[in-house]
Amino acid sequence: MVVILHQLGQIREDLVDDLDRPTIERHCRAIGYRWRDGLLDPFNTVHLFILQVLHRNTAMTHLPHLSGERFSASAYCQARQRLPLELFRRLTDSFCRAAGRRGSEPSWCGRRVFAMDGSGFSMPDTPALQAAFGQPSGQRAGCGFPVAHLLALMDVDTGLLSDAILAPLNTHDLKQAADLHPALRAGDVLVADRAFCSYAHIALCLQAGLHVVFRIHQRQIVDFHPHRSCAQDVLGQGLPTSRWVRRLGPCDQIVDWVKPDSPPKWMTREQFARLPETIRLREVKIRITDPGSRVREVVLVSTLLDPAECPAADLGRLYRQRWQMEVNLRDLKITLGLDVLKGRSVDVVNKEFQVYVLVYNLVRLTALKAARRQRVHPTRISFIDALRWLQPPKPSERLPELLVNPQRPGRREPRCIKRRGKQYPLMRSPRDELRKRLRRQHDAA
Repeated sequence: MVVILHQLGQIREDLVDDLDRPTIERHCRAIGYRWRDGLLDPFNTVHLFILQVLHRNTAMTHLPHLSGERFSASAYCQARQRLPLELFRRLTDSFCRAAGRRGSEPSWCGRRVFAMDGSGFSMPDTPALQAAFGQPSGQRAGCGFPVAHLLALMDVDTGLLSDAILAPLNTHDLKQAADLHPALRAGDVLVADRAFCSYAHIALCLQAGLHVVFRIHQRQIVDFHPHRSCAQDVLGQGLPTSRWVRRLGPCDQIVDWVKPDSPPKWMTREQFARLPETIRLREVKIRITDPGSRVREVVLVSTLLDPAECPAADLGRLYRQRWQMEVNLRDLKITLGLDVLKGRSVDVVNKEFQVYVLVYNLVRLTALKAARRQRVHPTRISFIDALRWLQPPKPSERLPELLVNPQRPGRREPRCIKRRGKQYPLMRSPRDELRKRLRRQHDAA
């Protein structure tokens, strides 16, 4: 079971130590886990789990063929269940930190840029998973599947996943956004959509020494007229809550955001009391001229106040890089297979999630090394090509030339699909009720 170590040695020699036998056993002893030596010990079980996810969470019965070892699916399943969740968390955290140290470099004005966004994935319909994660409110009981909420932090330049948090479906992104801040360091730039744009969150970013470039929230009123009034000074509706400070250019201004009267639901009153009364920010309107774009203009808010260091056009180009995270999440969920997990218990689902994060970064590191050797940007390297190179049980002796995706500036595609889906109706009643209905129809006939 040395397949993964062999591949890691070709990508980053120092990463081999994060998943070798002494490291895994040291983590086991640190959390007080005891095991018996054998084929399915912690080291082999973890590597089999990684191998399983590398093959899109393949069936357990397929693993003996991939690994070349003899064991039953039942034995592997029990060995995986015996391993504590804390072991997977420790391994994933250490591997992601090591990958980030090697992959994350300043990519914009001497700063590292990270994107934050939320997503979700489903899992089998079991009572335990329903109670832990919940399902969409528009679906009747027995007609849907549990859905977990995923909040991820990614390096914009390399696509490496710095940290990720799993939560129930009905969890707002802002509730756990601050928990991802420790994965960043002072001076980093955080790019996100308007779901993350609030006074409290931006104030927490400033306290952590971070810079932000967010799309303005739809409820925030923005007025670029110089010396305009604000709602705090003049009673009236339809006025901005921020105070105008100075004009930097057309649709580019410095303002002071005023602290709201009450804290958001995701923050305690003690935390809210420690926030400053005002924060100085920059508001910029960016016009979108790309043909076929649904949005014609975007208003951004940023803590980067110097127009000489960060012109408005650069802020607009920086925010447009946020879309790369949507592509990366597609690779994680669709290409790698996180979109639908197989675990039927909360513990197994959490373990699967941790291994998916680790494997995703393993593929990204493969693409990153290939990009640097082939002298192209990491986003040009095909994710699926890097994944396929990691999959064979007997890889080549060296990293091959991986597929480089062509550059397609100004590419426009219609937002529709050609292939038709199966013409089956959606399940709108529990399966037991549908079975009874079919029996009644059969008896009546």
